[in-house]
Amino acid sequence: MIKQLLIGIVCSAAVLTFGILIGHFGINKSSNSAPSWVKDVTKDVDESFIEKFLSEVDNIQIQENLRELTKVPHMATTAGDEQTVQFMLKRWQDPETGLDQAWREEYMVYLSFPDPNNPNKVTVVSPSETVLYAAREKEKSYTPDQDDPEVVQPYAAYSPAGHPKGKLVYANQGKPSDYHLLNTTVDLRGTIAITRYGGAGRADKAINGAPYGVIGVLVYTDPLDINDGVMSDLNETYPHSWYLPPSGVERGSFNTHYGDLLTPYLAAKDETYRIPVKDITGIPPIPIQPIGFEDAYKLICELGGEAAPALWQGSFNCIYNFGGPGFKLTSAFNNSDVKLDIFNHEKLKNSSNVMGVIRGSVEPDRYVIYGNHRDSWVHGAIDPSSGTSVMLELTRVLGKMVKQGKWRPRRSIIFGSWGAEEFGLIGSAEYTEQYFTKLSERTVAYINVDIAVFANATLRASGMPSLQNVIFKASKQVDAPGLDSTSVYDNWIQYANRTSPTHGLIPKVGYLSGAGSDYAAFVHYLGITSMDISYTYDKSKTSARIYPAYHTAYDTFDYASKFIDPGFISHQAIARTAGNVLIRLADSLVLPLNCSDYAETLEDYLNTAVTLYEQQLQNRHISMEPIKRAVASFRNAATHLDQVIRSSDLANETPLKVRRINDQLMLLDRAFLDPLAFPEKYAFRHVIWASSSARKPTFPGLADAYAKAESLVESSAWDKVHYHLSVLSQAIEGAAHTLEDVI
Repeated sequence: MIKQLLIGIVCSAAVLTFGILIGHFGINKSSNSAPSWVKDVTKDVDESFIEKFLSEVDNIQIQENLRELTKVPHMATTAGDEQTVQFMLKRWQDPETGLDQAWREEYMVYLSFPDPNNPNKVTVVSPSETVLYAAREKEKSYTPDQDDPEVVQPYAAYSPAGHPKGKLVYANQGKPSDYHLLNTTVDLRGTIAITRYGGAGRADKAINGAPYGVIGVLVYTDPLDINDGVMSDLNETYPHSWYLPPSGVERGSFNTHYGDLLTPYLAAKDETYRIPVKDITGIPPIPIQPIGFEDAYKLICELGGEAAPALWQGSFNCIYNFGGPGFKLTSAFNNSDVKLDIFNHEKLKNSSNVMGVIRGSVEPDRYVIYGNHRDSWVHGAIDPSSGTSVMLELTRVLGKMVKQGKWRPRRSIIFGSWGAEEFGLIGSAEYTEQYFTKLSERTVAYINVDIAVFANATLRASGMPSLQNVIFKASKQVDAPGLDSTSVYDNWIQYANRTSPTHGLIPKVGYLSGAGSDYAAFVHYLGITSMDISYTYDKSKTSARIYPAYHTAYDTFDYASKFIDPGFISHQAIARTAGNVLIRLADSLVLPLNCSDYAETLEDYLNTAVTLYEQQLQNRHISMEPIKRAVASFRNAATHLDQVIRSSDLANETPLKVRRINDQLMLLDRAFLDPLAFPEKYAFRHVIWASSSARKPTFPGLADAYAKAESLVESSAWDKVHYHLSVLSQAIEGAAHTLEDVI
């Protein structure tokens, strides 16, 4: 018995000891071995991966992308457009270099086209209807590209059809002030106005003239504004240089709203409700037609009447007169009218976005979106195919690394090849309307690269101030095209800079305050942190308002490769810079967004507003103290959040803390949205970046309301100024609260 008892005790002790040892080592092992997902969750951006990416972006690949994209004209919804759709899908579905998934999104949209069987005409006709002069219906050909039968005749999209005839007058840029001045000299009733591009939006040149009785409008590009005065195609303009030939005509969409005109705030699907055509706003009420400057020269130099002001004069070797109305008594066109025969028509057409995605490994429900429109007016080598060729190179490099298992981003990356942008940012706007909720809740940032390369001198970037730092960081890591040992950043700061109270001398980053490209819906409608980036020209060497072949039949591969970016090294620099920003936004543990830079901009805006408006507002018993307090609150909250980020070892914190901070950064711009702030501006809800007619470097709603109140007698107009001060104060205060610690 005793022996058995002793054996039992020994065995029990052995089992107990063995169990303790197992437990001890088992516990130690489990405490020192984190779950497999922890490494991925705490991983930050990999600098060596960015270096690898930069080394693999190939300028020759970009060149060949552009060559393929510009083989045929590809205006929205045409056969050429479908050809580019198929090309994008083929590339993004490639088994070796494609994306995780690619597909097309379809929208049924309202577009405007000329009638190929009845070309639009501009003529000078005598009282007996004899045609004394006819403007060109088609641009002059210099290369086989311009002879393609799919080259669309120059026209003004959304101009109504009609046949107005009247005496000609010159209305400068067609601004409200231009028509007002002209009307003090000339009776504008029943006249045709000729205007030049610039100063006012395309449609506004007709919208502003109609109330004065103008019945038709011509628009042209003056050589002063695009060619530095150069006019001859014998040895000065394309094909001898980048300058616009005399017959070149800038096409465009002549509407003031963005998105499909028949489905405001709704995605334009087949069965979507459409407003009646008669209820469309923001399009020309009278016919309008663009012409080349060779035809404008013939018309303007024959005009009678008084000489127009010095600021109205252009590059023609004649005095620009107001018009009698009509032509000089000594002119061969004396007593003749200008007649417009416009046969434009509207159609519902199917337009496609091509979408692609690389799924995120840790936060697949957070999106970084990169977009560029695909459609062009003709071949569109620069606008937009320079951007498309860059986007295809980014997806080739990143897609290959994903397919090879070498990389997968932390967050999902969505690529958008938008359709029908040229008709009013339609593809991107319809996308944001269709996926409004999902994009609002999940999108980290939007990167827009429309025209990637205007020219090859320097970087140009615009965006929310919170993105400034990551753009700087990316540009410092990229070599400037053609400059040894100089970064894009160092080159950029020589061309455009400002002095920051915090950072000292830095490159100047612009603001996305209008609707010039596909960032519009993301900024103004959704409040998503966005940027637009390109390479551009040295403004000290040319006064061109944009690259001269813009929206003409001369925007071809030949033009791009000879005069815009020989060797495609500026395209390569943009691909590297934009791709670097993209990777950092997709891979950084903490989003590389800086709220203190945003605070600096708000302070700049406030200081300007105080200087311009405070004394007058005090005289009307309207206080600016609330907005001063709001901006101060925002600065304090931004400083606090920056301190939290700097002082936290976030790689070793709970993932929920990182997610919380990232959500605060991601959602900041949503806090500036007010759907009631701008009832007269379609889909503009961001109170900091809305467009402004006052053109003051301050809060747009306040600036416009103040300018209007100053011009009106009614004291009630100042109530609107007070209203916008309250909107701003509460929006900025609300944004500050989103940056504070969660309660």
